Amino acid sequence: MHPGIPQWPGDPPVRLDAHSRIESEGYFLRRITLGEHSGTHMNAPASFYPDGITIDQYEPESFIAQAVLLDMRRPSGEDPDYLLAVEEVESWERTYGAIAEGSVVLLHTGYQRYWNSPEKFLNPDPSGTAHFPGFGTEAARFLVEGRGTAGIGIDTHGVDGGMDTAFAVNRLVLAEPRLVLENLANLDQLPPRGTTLIIAPLPLVGGSGAPVSVLAIVP
Repeated sequence: MHPGIPQWPGDPPVRLDAHSRIESEGYFLRRITLGEHSGTHMNAPASFYPDGITIDQYEPESFIAQAVLLDMRRPSGEDPDYLLAVEEVESWERTYGAIAEGSVVLLHTGYQRYWNSPEKFLNPDPSGTAHFPGFGTEAARFLVEGRGTAGIGIDTHGVDGGMDTAFAVNRLVLAEPRLVLENLANLDQLPPRGTTLIIAPLPLVGGSGAPVSVLAIVP
């Protein structure tokens, strides 16, 4: 987390300002300013629903979950507006087995390689519209309603494709208190299935979301 990370347009910039210094106060302390959806983060239902729960209201047990990984680097590399389709989920299941209820589905697009180049990571066109891959709405619906998944995650700035400014996938998944993880790192180190996630958000009271540390335990 530092001031140069990719930021969603209009979000508060990340600032790390020295508040106390060893030379003057005898100890070092920084003041942190950042948006709740900065860096690797989790969205809460309150992001989109006035009566939705906030990040501090999730049950602690929901932060430990099994995960499956869908490696979609090839189509994501060919089309920056790529969206995961139901047929691709079904094809993955024919190879690796049905996605178990309560799993978190992670979408590996390969966009982590652009993390240190914010312009490439968000890939805006001249009008400012972002172009990066995401979950298709029907695929998200299939995972939530057809497979009973506990949530979804991705290595881009949003589970919605960059062009979707209505955040349809976020709204669909967060209609219930599920998990939405964005800006994930190191998905290339995970197997298709068998991973256990331990998710540790900042428990911000009333938070629409929070920066989060996600630990993956692999078999």
